[in-house]
Amino acid sequence: MKISRASVKVLFLSCALSVTGSAFGESNEKARENNQLDSHHTITKIKTSTITFGVVPQQAASTLARLWSPVLSELSQNANFQLRFATAPDIPTFEKRLASGEYDVAYMNPYHYTVFHEAPGYQALVKQKGKQIKGIIVVRQDSSIQSLDELKDKKIAFPAPAAFAASVLPRANLNLKGLENEVKYVGSHDSVYLAVAQGLVDAGGGVKRTFKTMDRTTTDQLRVLWETPGYTPHAVAVHPRVPTNIVEELRQGFIELSSSSQGAEVLNVLGFKSFETAKNSDWDDIRALGLGTFTKPLEIRSETAHKPLAKGEQ
Repeated sequence: MKISRASVKVLFLSCALSVTGSAFGESNEKARENNQLDSHHTITKIKTSTITFGVVPQQAASTLARLWSPVLSELSQNANFQLRFATAPDIPTFEKRLASGEYDVAYMNPYHYTVFHEAPGYQALVKQKGKQIKGIIVVRQDSSIQSLDELKDKKIAFPAPAAFAASVLPRANLNLKGLENEVKYVGSHDSVYLAVAQGLVDAGGGVKRTFKTMDRTTTDQLRVLWETPGYTPHAVAVHPRVPTNIVEELRQGFIELSSSSQGAEVLNVLGFKSFETAKNSDWDDIRALGLGTFTKPLEIRSETAHKPLAKGEQ
């Protein structure tokens, strides 16, 4: 794929993954000063805005930057904004950044959206068209485990408590079957697959997309044991501080992305086909699950380690 100069710019910005400040997140005092600017200066400011686009860290930051930077570059072409890639070292940190509103726009899982729509008020922008999200449980190719029932009392790795398809859905179904397990939270989908492949756990939760984009040297050692029913997929959502004209321009950019050969190509690399307009009620199927008994984002016990397991860790 031909990389444009704009792609190089976005990739360069992606190297500063720990920088997640918002172009619109000024202090109240500075915001009051900006409100006193005349319309000409306000328009100029918007046209040169850099928008921080946060991506849930289901995979390594370098992998996410490689997959998402061409998409953000394409959306930034001839736009009144420049999208800057950002992520977090793990899902709990990503949740904290969502809670504090560090991202202007974010790609977040369905459960995250239902929580962070309430506060700090992220609003649905788009979602994958005609897509439903499904979780999977994987085991090693040579594992003797052939059914969910055989996971009773087994050690299972999940990315994080509030990782919807990879953690919440599998755990809910295991609970419905009355199957107790030893749960380990390891911080990302990639870490789950590695932990299972290395024999550190008996099984692990993930999603098909990250399983397909994971290094083949790892996934060739694994097989999918079980798949969940489908639900409304991840949301691309905007913080309420982002100006309405930028929101609408960005929404239209996402929707039209698949209409060009270049746009379709960068989406294909990401494993997507197209986007469609989303509204808050689209995630009512998630709310209907009644997940109050599950750990919500940020409700994490201090003794729970969100890091890859070390060999021999109990």
